Amino acid sequence: MSRVAYVNGVYRPHADAVIHVEDRGFQFADGVYEVWSVFDGKLADYDGHMTRLVRSLTELRIPVPMTKQALTRVLKETLRRNRVRNGIVYLQVTRGTARRDHPFPAEGTPPSVVVTAKSLDPAKGEANAKKGVAVVTQPDIRWGRCDIKTVGLLPNVLAKQAARERGAYECWMVDDMGLITEGSSTNAWIIDENGKLRTRDTQANILRGCTRTTLMDLIQEQGIELDERPFSVDEAKRAREAFFTAAGAFVTPAVSIDGAKIGDGKPGSITTRLRTLYLERARRDAI
Repeated sequence: MSRVAYVNGVYRPHADAVIHVEDRGFQFADGVYEVWSVFDGKLADYDGHMTRLVRSLTELRIPVPMTKQALTRVLKETLRRNRVRNGIVYLQVTRGTARRDHPFPAEGTPPSVVVTAKSLDPAKGEANAKKGVAVVTQPDIRWGRCDIKTVGLLPNVLAKQAARERGAYECWMVDDMGLITEGSSTNAWIIDENGKLRTRDTQANILRGCTRTTLMDLIQEQGIELDERPFSVDEAKRAREAFFTAAGAFVTPAVSIDGAKIGDGKPGSITTRLRTLYLERARRDAI
């Protein structure tokens, strides 16, 4: 079946889904995006993604293109037309089309909106969760507003490619102090050598991940102690467990960092428990 995309009010086959050559997302990476996990045709962490979308648009002074209700209809219709039951749906909003010039275009220029969807094989994610994956590190060279989910992802692309070339699944980025910020497309966590669950706080120029937020609610409900404090590469390598969170990846165990085995080299019990709790909550609350 041919995939279908939503582009500025029209559903089109992928082969015919186009934007203008002077769309500012294409020329300046002047836009934002969101990705929802999809369970049984329903959107997970729905409100969190919507709230973050509006925040990102507001921070960049891009008009919100439609009401929440209208956007929800578009997302669900895109899923329906692509027959996606389990997978992801991607939304991108840019500042629109205008003659190429760095300043914002004239007031009233309509934003561009694109939505795509694709199925994912749950078995692949479960296989990664069962055996764990490798992580590598490299310097964080991104801009100073990583709290905004912008489409300007070139440093993330380079980091993810570095991971692939080194036989790893993900790349954790490291700041000038030697502390891990986050992954190229994930938030980073460890159970440190003292048994404490740690992740970097969101005030420190990282993305407020929606999977992260839901997991933190579950951690609090379970009475698990959490320390929102950065950790170094060396601390991560000495950790009992390590994992990362993101839409699509959910809670995925990391069993090595830069070739150093984490714990006993197998997914840890806390990570496995948190993944189970997250998936149960995400499926229950999906809309």
